[in-house]
Amino acid sequence: MTLHFEDLAPGQTYDLGSVTIDETEMFEFARRFDPQPFHVDPVAAKDTPFGGIIASGWYTGSLFMRMYADAVLSNAASHGSPGCEEMRWLSPIRAGDVLRGWVTVFDVQPSSKRPDRGTAFMLGEFLRDGEAVFRIRYRGYFGRRKAATGRGSG
Repeated sequence: MTLHFEDLAPGQTYDLGSVTIDETEMFEFARRFDPQPFHVDPVAAKDTPFGGIIASGWYTGSLFMRMYADAVLSNAASHGSPGCEEMRWLSPIRAGDVLRGWVTVFDVQPSSKRPDRGTAFMLGEFLRDGEAVFRIRYRGYFGRRKAATGRGSG
């Protein structure tokens, strides 16, 4: 693990890369987890405010998590997360859209209870053509290289 709590600082940004929304995967996810008409039925979706099929927001969030795990967590001393404060779907996502992901650290705090870790407060976004279409604010626990006592944490 090369990314630890001590490596994180407010203002740091991590590029998650980009993803093209795959129609088959988008439909499979919706059929299984979010079978609303505007996600699974092209005929019914035409008569919705979206005017056609859109991706489930939960699918979008899942794509973000995968990209964050691949780009950041796969090489981090991650200790999990207590959750998110906000998740927003700012614009409908459709098959073929290309989304670019970013994560920005906006605050860090050492744990007051566990000297072997700290909390990073993060803002994640997907952009489509430079416009934010998905936003999530969340916390991540990251292990420290050394505990606050100065002793190694492993």
